[in-house]
Amino acid sequence: MSELFNQAFIFSALKVSIIMGLLLSYLGVHVVGRGIVFVDLALGQISMLGVAFANYLEQDPTVIAIVFTMVGAFLLSFINVKDKRLKQEAIIGIVYAVASAATVLLISKAPHGESDISEVLFGSLFTVTAKQIVIMAVVFGLIGLGHGIFRKRFFELTEKFENHEMEHIGVFNFWNFLFYLSIGLAIVLAVRAGGVIPVFSYIVVPPVAAILLTRKKGGLVVIAMLISLISSFLGIYFSVHFDFPAGSSVVAMLGVVFILAAAVRLVKGNNQEK
Repeated sequence: MSELFNQAFIFSALKVSIIMGLLLSYLGVHVVGRGIVFVDLALGQISMLGVAFANYLEQDPTVIAIVFTMVGAFLLSFINVKDKRLKQEAIIGIVYAVASAATVLLISKAPHGESDISEVLFGSLFTVTAKQIVIMAVVFGLIGLGHGIFRKRFFELTEKFENHEMEHIGVFNFWNFLFYLSIGLAIVLAVRAGGVIPVFSYIVVPPVAAILLTRKKGGLVVIAMLISLISSFLGIYFSVHFDFPAGSSVVAMLGVVFILAAAVRLVKGNNQEK
């Protein structure tokens, strides 16, 4: 197995998966806690809309994708639904659907439309460059450092969402904006390498699986990050060993871990009832 990861492109895929997984699973604890699981899909799709728009104009996609995502994150931070008949997820879901449709429309005009759509959804982990990995490691490290320093602020805000105390947040909240900005910046870099579906899975599956395994707030983040780490390693290994697409393999491993976590929770629940 060690010889397998000695190959440069495989080790690069593993590194970028681990970097993505660790930060995204942490951010996912906030996303799941706030009940906005569609936000990463929406921002990821907005990022890809920027890429598709740049390709349509035959321009460098990096800057345009970042601009699209940052504007999307800024606008999403203002969503504060007060009508009890509506859920915040419904509005975010509409944003995702419209961004997806617009992306497909633009990609359909590209010479290799079907392959482009596949790369948008699942990325291309085996083709990431050393420059991409360094940029992602630096940016993700800075985002993680910021969340570490101001973790109390971010978790207090997430708890308000969990307790349905959104009326105390106001129309514009600086820390809420910073959260959306950080997740938007993380997603715009992660989607370029991993694709929309793996990024969504990294954000949602590890924290949900962690919730099934523990009730402790502190342990939640640690377990979520461990799950992403294990799933990244197994996903890349099975991708290479069985000749599967890397992004899909990682998502599949995350799904397996989630099923195991659900089984553990079921067994623990039955034992407690006895």
